[in-house]
Amino acid sequence: MAPKGKVYRGSVKEFPGFDASQDAEALYNAMKGFGSDKEAILDLITSRNNKQRVEICQAYKSQYGKDLIADLKYELTGKFERLIVSLMRPPPYSDAKEIKDAIAGIGTDEKCLIEILASRTNQEIHDLVAAYKDAYERDLEADVVGDTSGHFKKMLVVLLQGAREEDDVVSEDLVEQDAKDLLEAGELKWGTDEAQFIYILGRRSKQHLRLVFDEYLKISGKPIERSIRGELSGDFEKLMLAVVKCIRSTAEYFAERLYKAMKGLGTRDNTLIRIMVSRSEIDMLDIREVFRTKYEKSLYNMIKEDTSGEYKKALLKLCGGDDDAAGEFFPEAAQVAYRMWELSAVAKVELRGTVQPTGSFNDDGDAQVLRKAMKGIGTDEGAIIEVLTQRSNAQRQQILKAYKAHYGRDLMADLKSELSGSLAKLILGLMLTPAQYDAKQLRKAVEGAGTDESVLIEIMATRNNQEIKAINEAYQEAYNKQLEDDLSSDTSGHFKRILVSLALGNRDEGPENLTQAHEDAKVRPALAKLADVSSNDSSDSLETRFLSILCTRSYPHLRRVFQEFIKLTNHDVEHAIRKRMSGDVRDAFLAIVRSVKNKPAFFADKLYKSMKGAGTDERTLTRIMISRSEIDLFNIRGEFMDLFDKSLHRMIEKDTSGDYRTALLALCGGED
Repeated sequence: MAPKGKVYRGSVKEFPGFDASQDAEALYNAMKGFGSDKEAILDLITSRNNKQRVEICQAYKSQYGKDLIADLKYELTGKFERLIVSLMRPPPYSDAKEIKDAIAGIGTDEKCLIEILASRTNQEIHDLVAAYKDAYERDLEADVVGDTSGHFKKMLVVLLQGAREEDDVVSEDLVEQDAKDLLEAGELKWGTDEAQFIYILGRRSKQHLRLVFDEYLKISGKPIERSIRGELSGDFEKLMLAVVKCIRSTAEYFAERLYKAMKGLGTRDNTLIRIMVSRSEIDMLDIREVFRTKYEKSLYNMIKEDTSGEYKKALLKLCGGDDDAAGEFFPEAAQVAYRMWELSAVAKVELRGTVQPTGSFNDDGDAQVLRKAMKGIGTDEGAIIEVLTQRSNAQRQQILKAYKAHYGRDLMADLKSELSGSLAKLILGLMLTPAQYDAKQLRKAVEGAGTDESVLIEIMATRNNQEIKAINEAYQEAYNKQLEDDLSSDTSGHFKRILVSLALGNRDEGPENLTQAHEDAKVRPALAKLADVSSNDSSDSLETRFLSILCTRSYPHLRRVFQEFIKLTNHDVEHAIRKRMSGDVRDAFLAIVRSVKNKPAFFADKLYKSMKGAGTDERTLTRIMISRSEIDLFNIRGEFMDLFDKSLHRMIEKDTSGDYRTALLALCGGED
């Protein structure tokens, strides 16, 4: 059960009125005769905690002179058998069995080693080492050393000591020194001092390391994970990333592992079983909450969709409930979010585009190259791509003028005539100013039958005041209409009011006001603030409240509001929006919130969704690659890698083709 003073967060609880002898008899009867009653077996075993299961094993042997685990292995088969048998072992012995299997025979299951050794507490490690010795009469450290190598082996040995500091008293000076040492061991060093990473990440307390990671972001401008990916490699890199993730939030680490075990074709059943068994009496409720927050679906439903039969029923019992059905908020995820907002207030991250003004720029020379590429029979698309993707937008505007002055021709018209398809849309988009391009995308979104609300939301929710004002001017010039009028005539209700408010470009640009932020987030109906989301509020008043704050306050101020919201309610503001709103209004508010939280991550997510699965949403892909190429595409690349464990460059390379792919990769600016 939970340690003294802590709330129990497991999904499997002690069974009331437990009787080991009675349960042993029930299991014996379920396996007696021809066939076995699998339903009875899973119902009983998944509703007892591990301590009670161990007592059942002992009672079974006393009453029938037989080994219960051996009988279960004989009667059951496949994944269901592996799951039930795993539940019968005490946690240290279960971990010992997993590690023995991981290093036995040809090859090593490094992912299993990493998961167990990166996530266990000091006491759990000590118990594991003792259980391994007892079960196999072998030394765990010696076996791990014999089966691994290099820095990966060294870090595993450090973790096997179970000697991580547990002192909650943190020295501010040591935090700063450790952050500096990590920076100097990696980013600022020719080569990498792996020993420094091993010492600090393998020995310091969790509380201390969380502060070190915060300090590292402040002094380097990037999260420690990104530096690890850049400086380390192979299994050592994966191990260190797992350690960092577990330091930040063990629940989030396991939520991610579970998601990856089930997403896509096939299921990694060994991983799924290991985590569901090992966390069922520790933090399964926290894992469920983070899972629901991060992947917008419940762990329960993903298991339900991805598994079958008694195996599915047993896993769902261990899961302990469906968060989609419950509609609950998630305190563990909210606490993680709170730390993120607290850090975002002090972190200074430099935004970088991937397209920079080229040195020794010659507009007339570029105009000549472009003319030659389009003159005569055929078109040299490669030359066009090379010139236009390597020039800044301001330089492209100069090329337009030089082309007309030199040849008396309209470069845009020539490009439109010579190019086609996705490449034409990309190149022509690059030739417009950012404001002209956004204005054109908005116009396309509202003209004709139907409205593309996702485009309206993406652009209006993410542009700053100066960009919005430039878009208004470009829209008026291109279409002789007010953007606000078109938005008003093509949308309705609260969604229209949100867009109109954003189209004014009047968001406050000042710093945070802590007193005001507290009031903005406070539960106080009379002041119409964000956190007042009680069920007796009318939808109209709630949406008006959110609009008045989310559409007008500055980004630094809103970050503080979100932090205060979590502090007051233990809810993340995104969940308040999802719970109480729907449709375009919900999507617009969520886009604003995510843009405020981390705009590069917002666009990274949009890019990933534009390419994942069957088919590619080329309109979204093109729009974001053009519009962010000189603002923050480099940062988007970093977030993409952090979020999806693959590079934007690699995904574009895999998902597109031909000259369109060549141009996109040039804008992407490199492989991460």
